[in-house]
Amino acid sequence: MSSPRSANRPSDAPVLRVTDIRKHYGAIRAVDGVSFEVRPGEIFGVIGPNGSGKTTLFNSMLGQIRPDSGHIELKGEDVTHLGPLELSRRGVGRTFQTLQVFGRMTVRDNLIVAAQEHQGTLFTRMFAPSDSGLGKRADALIDQFRIRHVADRKAGELSYGQQRLVDIAMAFMSEPDLLLLDEPCAGVNPSLVGGISQLLKALNRERQGSFVVIEHNMDFVMDLCHRIMVMVEGKVLALGSPEEIRSNSQVLDAYLGN
Repeated sequence: MSSPRSANRPSDAPVLRVTDIRKHYGAIRAVDGVSFEVRPGEIFGVIGPNGSGKTTLFNSMLGQIRPDSGHIELKGEDVTHLGPLELSRRGVGRTFQTLQVFGRMTVRDNLIVAAQEHQGTLFTRMFAPSDSGLGKRADALIDQFRIRHVADRKAGELSYGQQRLVDIAMAFMSEPDLLLLDEPCAGVNPSLVGGISQLLKALNRERQGSFVVIEHNMDFVMDLCHRIMVMVEGKVLALGSPEEIRSNSQVLDAYLGN
């Protein structure tokens, strides 16, 4: 039997399709009829001012909150009512605004732990090697993220920027088909932002995965993403290429302030 991640589908079919998602809290329409698609291999950005509904939309897509109405499809399957664990098993990964590293564990062990729940069953893991057979995958990411020099150090001893790299690398350990990155540059030294952008571009090319990125750093989003969706007051204000968003007068007025 094929797994949900390996089911055949047209190569140009959307990895993610969000249709008319709505989430209201009393009179507050946090997300008010949002629809979009994420294509195979696409880096899709979501921007907007504080309170525009980005986080509520993200959490709806990740199964952490249930939308009031609308549909979310992952590779053609309706996953609107699935929780985070079920979505993870179907190939959805994520990072959080706040770091999720284990400070008392080494960098290498952080990566291994991040993928262990995807590695076989509890029974097979009991008899697996101490690294659950994930050591080679962890070492490859450690090299790609250029953190080999700190691989055996406890994550809590690292700088914030290094911990952010570890956090992102952990999300790639499960080899997700769709990765949702929640403000990957938050709190990061500006000198590291360009490096994160180049790293994500390289991972996108090599792994052919799709990314959805929420980020306040406009230069980062414009450089990284193939398409960008702008949200204002729970609605989609604009959706297009970085060039189209940059020249959109409504976006300039409502968000960029230029």
